[in-house]
Amino acid sequence: MRVKATVHGAISLVNAIATGKGATLGISTKAESTVSITDGTGIILTSKNRPMTSRLIQQVIKKIVTKRQLEKFKLHVNLETDIPVGYGLKSSSAISSSVALACSKIFKPNLSDSKIILTGVDASIETKVSLTGAYDDACGCFYGGFNVTDNYKRKLILRKNAPKDLNAIIFIPNKRKRGKVKQLKDFAVIFEEAWMLAKDSDFWNAMILNGFTASTILKSEPKIISDMIGKGALGASVSGNGPAFAVVANNKNSTTIKKALSELNGNVLISKINNQRATVHEL
Repeated sequence: MRVKATVHGAISLVNAIATGKGATLGISTKAESTVSITDGTGIILTSKNRPMTSRLIQQVIKKIVTKRQLEKFKLHVNLETDIPVGYGLKSSSAISSSVALACSKIFKPNLSDSKIILTGVDASIETKVSLTGAYDDACGCFYGGFNVTDNYKRKLILRKNAPKDLNAIIFIPNKRKRGKVKQLKDFAVIFEEAWMLAKDSDFWNAMILNGFTASTILKSEPKIISDMIGKGALGASVSGNGPAFAVVANNKNSTTIKKALSELNGNVLISKINNQRATVHEL
């Protein structure tokens, strides 16, 4: 049996580190896991660009595939992703969820979406890939659209489709310096306010408030946010803990914003907003 699972990427609207509550928006970047079983034992992991160490992937697999099954079958897992790794663009959540979804299709076909998501969340904590498990990121990747979550309660508070004519213009600076992430907690009151805006579906103001606050604390450049808003962006923020910036704009203003970001020291990519949930099918 051979199956392929696709889980898309996401960007941050509200960082969850400070309060345990976050908000995300799905984008069309993606991670794909192709899993097949043959006679033999063990796990063979292959990837074109080695998106991450195998520790997280192995942990995800072991949470779905029993020890007895791993002694009976050889598992071949091939990963492909176009999500830049290590910039706050949810690559870990997308990859872990795609592996969990593919493995569940073969070994636990009745596993619910929420349990598939939590498999990746728990594995991320256990392998120290994430402090919180990034439940907000996992929901944004798996369900697409706007997702507002309480990560401590592992509860999806709100999920809405985003307008279709939107793009995420992502700026990836050449410098990968980050400020101290733990300092975000000192500004929990502001992040709580941003989260409440997102909970009330005021997504762009939530993103902007989060962006100014997080970029200042993480020693990014808040000026990028105000400049992009001035050029017609709906929202702009550091994504996750950075250093990437995500700017959301309609089709009309996307070219202008991309041009402005291209003049800065880094790379720019454009991704359509994604409202599709994760998919899996037999090959």
